[in-house]
Amino acid sequence: MTTIDCRNLACPAPVITVKKALEEQAEVRVLLDDGAPRENVARFAKNRGCQVCEERDGNGWALTISAGEQTAQPAAVAVSRERVVLIASDRLGDGPEELGRLLMKNFIHTLLETSDLPARMLFLNSGVFLTTEGSDVLEALEKLGGMGVEILSCGLCLDFFKLKDKLKAGGTTNMLMIAESLLLSGQVIRL
Repeated sequence: MTTIDCRNLACPAPVITVKKALEEQAEVRVLLDDGAPRENVARFAKNRGCQVCEERDGNGWALTISAGEQTAQPAAVAVSRERVVLIASDRLGDGPEELGRLLMKNFIHTLLETSDLPARMLFLNSGVFLTTEGSDVLEALEKLGGMGVEILSCGLCLDFFKLKDKLKAGGTTNMLMIAESLLLSGQVIRL
């Protein structure tokens, strides 16, 4: 079994490194930093049918990943009919900041009243402020999550804004998973 050191690598390098390694071998051991790198690699591997064994290794983690039957290809290779909402800002539109924040808040609250929900909502750039402590849409996002909408925030963005420990709605993701989600979805709505 090969050991891969992905400590101190920026997103999405750990996930891409693990993806390439699993294409060549059935089992790898990966050294990762705590937080988003560990979460992203574990989620990536589990989504591909791998078994993941996690153990503390000093200040970080060692993950032993054993390939499953679907490892070579993502679970959804063909374009799906899923709708994905990409939120790249904490406000909607280009007008006054206060109006933009109000419009975004109203949009997210209004989603609760619609019958055709998106499969997932991806938050990146300043959009991650909506999923973190102090956001006035947290309750609505938690309800949407309870209704089956996957709420995911970019881990690199959370780190950039120093919000990693303040995430309150949904989970973290990485650029590889964001790219795959956008490319494989039936419809992307960008706000």
